[in-house]
Amino acid sequence: MKYKGIISSDWNECLAPSGPFDPIAFAYPELETELRNTFSKYTSNEISLRQASDDIRQLLAEPFSERHMDNFLDKSFSIYRGVSDLIEWASEQQILFMINTTGMQGFFQRALIKKVLPDVPIIAANPLISYSRTPGDSRYQFEVCEIDDKPKNTIAAMRNFDIPSGKAVVIGDSGGDGPHFEWGASSGALLIGSMTKVSLSRYCEGKQVQIDQMFGKTYLPDQERNLEEEYKFNFMDLAPVIEDFIGH
Repeated sequence: MKYKGIISSDWNECLAPSGPFDPIAFAYPELETELRNTFSKYTSNEISLRQASDDIRQLLAEPFSERHMDNFLDKSFSIYRGVSDLIEWASEQQILFMINTTGMQGFFQRALIKKVLPDVPIIAANPLISYSRTPGDSRYQFEVCEIDDKPKNTIAAMRNFDIPSGKAVVIGDSGGDGPHFEWGASSGALLIGSMTKVSLSRYCEGKQVQIDQMFGKTYLPDQERNLEEEYKFNFMDLAPVIEDFIGH
């Protein structure tokens, strides 16, 4: 398919309310506090994603199996309102939708097999938890081992699919998306903050990056997350904004 633009979006706490380590916390609730602290540190740019992954790997006494992941998906998979519709709309509009996240490859592998997530042509995710690819799966897969990999993955996808420069939409929520937004600002991308955390706002302010569109709940310093408020927003409200930017 010939694409006229790309949406490259983070996943955790951006398109879905869950965090990247939630499947592990679901299987091992005694690790929840350590996992939450590790997530907070790298999204606030205090430690690298690679360091966070190494710390989590040391906590696991055994590999995180497909059975563990399926159990989490069966009981706890969640997504914000309108996200599935937006993914399908993008496909209909010949806009490539790419999930570009520090979330686990294995989460998306199993979510797509179980069909709780619409088909997404490109998944870029953390290989900390990953499984063997199913026969016949020709989906493009990139790795996110550091947050700096996100803009590299978007550039590679645009090159692979011959997408014109200036036709990228970047969606993110936290400081872990900072380098992606910084690249987007330098390349003429549309920058959308979704459920925007203070860490992303501060990163962008420090780099003099202007977020073009704030969507959903935008958090202030020391403000607790409000899931009830987050669920009120419909991501299909972004469709006309994206269509206007990418064009027909």
